[in-house]
Amino acid sequence: MKNRSSCNIVVLSYYLQATLALLVGLQAALGSAAKPPAIFILGDSTVDVGTNSYLQESRARADFPHYGIDFPHSRPTGRFSNGLNGADFLARLMGYNSSPRPFLSLGSPLLSYLRNHAFRGANFASAGSGLLDLTGSALGVVPLSEQIKQFATLQGNLTAVRGSGATEAMLQKSLFCISIGSNDLFDYVVSNSSTTPQEFIYLLMKEYENSIKTLYSLGARKFGIISVPPIGCCPIIRLLDAEGKCSEALNGLARAFYSALETLLYGIGSELEDLKYSLGNAYLMTINVIDNPQPFHFTSVDTACCGFGKLNAEQACNATANLCSKRKEYLFWDQFHPTQAAANLAANTLYAGPPLYVSPINFAQLVQL
Repeated sequence: MKNRSSCNIVVLSYYLQATLALLVGLQAALGSAAKPPAIFILGDSTVDVGTNSYLQESRARADFPHYGIDFPHSRPTGRFSNGLNGADFLARLMGYNSSPRPFLSLGSPLLSYLRNHAFRGANFASAGSGLLDLTGSALGVVPLSEQIKQFATLQGNLTAVRGSGATEAMLQKSLFCISIGSNDLFDYVVSNSSTTPQEFIYLLMKEYENSIKTLYSLGARKFGIISVPPIGCCPIIRLLDAEGKCSEALNGLARAFYSALETLLYGIGSELEDLKYSLGNAYLMTINVIDNPQPFHFTSVDTACCGFGKLNAEQACNATANLCSKRKEYLFWDQFHPTQAAANLAANTLYAGPPLYVSPINFAQLVQL
């Protein structure tokens, strides 16, 4: 099994290099004639670019050192990373210099911003959030249902500025990227709920279905969906095992989440006219790197770069934490989150990867439809 994983990783490395080189060549040939579509990003800390920094009561924050140490000017931005995250790299791959700003940073009145600035989308993602409103509620975050309401507000204002026809055409070309679910699974395990895993996954899928259909009713047509990674391998979870192994219980939930989401999207794609999607298998992408890190130059896949104690994961990352020097060689930045290097790898795989990792088409193919 491990030999097959090794083969997959090496093949992926060459595949990405060739495909990305082709995409770069195509973008250069097209030049400025091909304006990238807008990007709307919803989800949790994996794609949050600073939403929670605008929430005074939020306790899920990353607007302090050592967060952002590799961001320009070593500035903490609210990203749960040493630098950029997946949302940033996806935006760059689509042709933008930077990812869309947090919706909460656009200011009030929103109409004024839309009239006076070039529009490339917005980021609604909130660290600590989930598919369920209850998930992260004690942390003062924005659940997915509220993120969608924020998008509805933005859509209404875009219509007021551009007109309904132009707004509808723009949204049909836009990419709606959703990365969420990990926090729901964490909370389920911690709660010792009497609900069975199968029942809980079903509940999450109903929420996911409602969310996608609501966005569809508001004009969304292209969905880039990122499933749950192997959350049982986070450094803080490994601490619970005497040998530092991954939690099979949590990883089993992550695999079940992907399987259920794959089935759900196939059904929705058949039901809703003109809906197109890409589903990234973050579990397989990540577990293959954990099992065989060398081809991608990772030397540490179990230890946090920023933290304290065993696996550098006994306490959260902060300005006084131990900080690794070779951050490009670490898979994990803190107790839960990937490094900038890991996020870059994930984004490239989502954008240009083969069907093994992203299906039925990759994000680049989805954008080009």
